[in-house]
Amino acid sequence: MSFQSDTTAPAHPALLEAMIRANEGAAASYGNDTVSARVKAQLREIFSTDLELVFTVSGTASNSLALAVLAPGDSAILCHDEAHIHRDERGAPEFFTGGAKLVPLHGDHARLTPETLEAALAEWPSDFVHTTPPSVLSLSNLTESGTAYDVATVKALAGLAKARGMHVHMDGARFANALSFLKCDPADITWRAGVDVLSLGATKGGALAAEAVILFPSVMDRFHTLRARQKRAGHMLPKARYVAAQFEAWLENGRWLELAAHANAMASELAAGFASIPGAKLLHPVEGNEVFIDLPQEAVDALNAVNAGFYPWPHGGYRFVTSWQTKAEDVARVVKAAQGVNPSL
Repeated sequence: MSFQSDTTAPAHPALLEAMIRANEGAAASYGNDTVSARVKAQLREIFSTDLELVFTVSGTASNSLALAVLAPGDSAILCHDEAHIHRDERGAPEFFTGGAKLVPLHGDHARLTPETLEAALAEWPSDFVHTTPPSVLSLSNLTESGTAYDVATVKALAGLAKARGMHVHMDGARFANALSFLKCDPADITWRAGVDVLSLGATKGGALAAEAVILFPSVMDRFHTLRARQKRAGHMLPKARYVAAQFEAWLENGRWLELAAHANAMASELAAGFASIPGAKLLHPVEGNEVFIDLPQEAVDALNAVNAGFYPWPHGGYRFVTSWQTKAEDVARVVKAAQGVNPSL
């Protein structure tokens, strides 16, 4: 039993079965197979628009490739200070873009506000030779604090960026969890709101290793550039059908949203249970499948004693992450342990 991350969860059986079905005979290489074509059709229907995409096997690769087709090497990428591209990707975006500067901005619960972005744009002019001009705004949805950007906020932020001639990237490692919470149309929170490129992650939602970079119509003319960057970076998958097969099963009949909804529900139950512990303090709103909470030391010791996996967070408190596999009884046992009740783990 682990609440360390949704990446510690196993792959969903339906996705593994899909890979086995794809393992029949020969198939075209490098994303030119029939399964990949079907996934593109699925995504076009889901997002109600034409699009192009490439598959990768990690979120870092997806984010870095996406930014590489949007940001010139002598420009800046504005993001939140907690953004994965800034904190957790070892300089990969800078490396892939050939030097684009990440400019971190602040905001409560890992979310940017239009006011913060407006102030940053005023601080970083585009026509002053000594200043790095901003070319991309990158938003995470869910954010790194487990919160969601709603449609109105994405529109407002993207509007400010577009008025400056910038592009907008969305890190969607937990995009399904955000959608499940927001209950909005995928198109409304992405291209209709001004997002040009989405890094869509399936790995945290039940896949083995399956991510995609999606180019919406505003930047579809950069697809060749994306493919070239993908090849040069060593991320063009020879047997893409196996990643595509996972996506096909994940998206099929809304499975991706069902799995995310379950993970979100388990996080809400966990947060509610922890709230009953004297001295516990929720650090961020629970709007997805992550719970950030400050717990009294005796509760932490009790959880460690029963090997309940979770992370102490660098900025204080602890992070618990639920997944498609998290069971209600696991949530109840962890809460009882933290309350000082022997959960018989």
